[in-house]
Amino acid sequence: MPQQFLPGQAVLWHTAETLAIAAAGGILLTWLGFPAGLVTGSLLGVAVAALAGRPLDVPTPLARVLYVLVGISLGAVVSPETLKGLARFPLSVAVLAVSSLAMIAATSAYLRYVHGWDRLSALFGASPGALAQVMTLSAEYKADLRAIAIVQTLRVVALTVGIPSGLALFGLDAPGGIMARLGSTHPESLLELAILLAVSTGAGVVVWRLRLPGGLMFGAMLASAILHGGGYISAALPWWAASAAVIGIGAITGSRFANTSPLTLLRFLGAAVGSFTVAITIATLSVLVLTTLLSVPVADAIVAFAPGAQDTMMVLALALHLDPVFVGALHLSRFVLVSLLVPILAQRIRRLPRDS
Repeated sequence: MPQQFLPGQAVLWHTAETLAIAAAGGILLTWLGFPAGLVTGSLLGVAVAALAGRPLDVPTPLARVLYVLVGISLGAVVSPETLKGLARFPLSVAVLAVSSLAMIAATSAYLRYVHGWDRLSALFGASPGALAQVMTLSAEYKADLRAIAIVQTLRVVALTVGIPSGLALFGLDAPGGIMARLGSTHPESLLELAILLAVSTGAGVVVWRLRLPGGLMFGAMLASAILHGGGYISAALPWWAASAAVIGIGAITGSRFANTSPLTLLRFLGAAVGSFTVAITIATLSVLVLTTLLSVPVADAIVAFAPGAQDTMMVLALALHLDPVFVGALHLSRFVLVSLLVPILAQRIRRLPRDS
């Protein structure tokens, strides 16, 4: 980048480059017919460019707008029939809680005894989701931030790429995707669209101000779901706006690899792959239990139990034509569980004798 750029100009340049790479990756994989190609392609494109040394980033204000737009899109696919599935939630959350506890215990043990991580770093590296909270705790407890960030981010990348491919391989992906689904909505009602944007944005800001997890996305989704599920409005975001938001979420995730050298990535690749294998094995067993006990679609259960970042998993639910209410409720439940449990475990671990 030319040295004469001022700081503000540099931010604009980096943002434009990030979004251009994300759009190119998303459009390419969608054109190739890859399931959830928009989010997967944008994530991979930005991640590869970041590892190659490009200074890629999505500014926080823009990221917040993208979260609201994705939340609106998620709520737009809710219908009265979708809301009838709320009765499945209590048992599903119970299975999820047991699964999350088992995942934390098994994955942290793997990182500790196979890769020699200290107790706290292993705990934070094993945490399924709640990445922002986990990284905050990691800094506070002086754990290995770089190792934890790489293992957690690679897990999200593996899930984002692997889940659509796996569902397609076994014929579990739903017909159509975000492009097909949103193309049949009614964006021509400008008044309804204005109401949708205003109410959903307001709800997102309120939930965010309350410091609830994923507040902007979940608040906007809740408002949009009520408006659409109750039959109050039929308008939705134009397909190009919803698609751009999905690409943006992929860019946000991929940009986490900025300032990470390939050699550093390789150092922690074994820990990332091994811990992912442990976590996904437990998640798979949990999905089998849940789908045996309840008539939950397998694809919905897979994304709901996936041990990845809730924003990216919610975008996958949208892109793969899944039930956003079910997936969102379970990821929110796990976020609350992890946010409460991990700090308690970290306090107990800190009181133990230091690792030898």
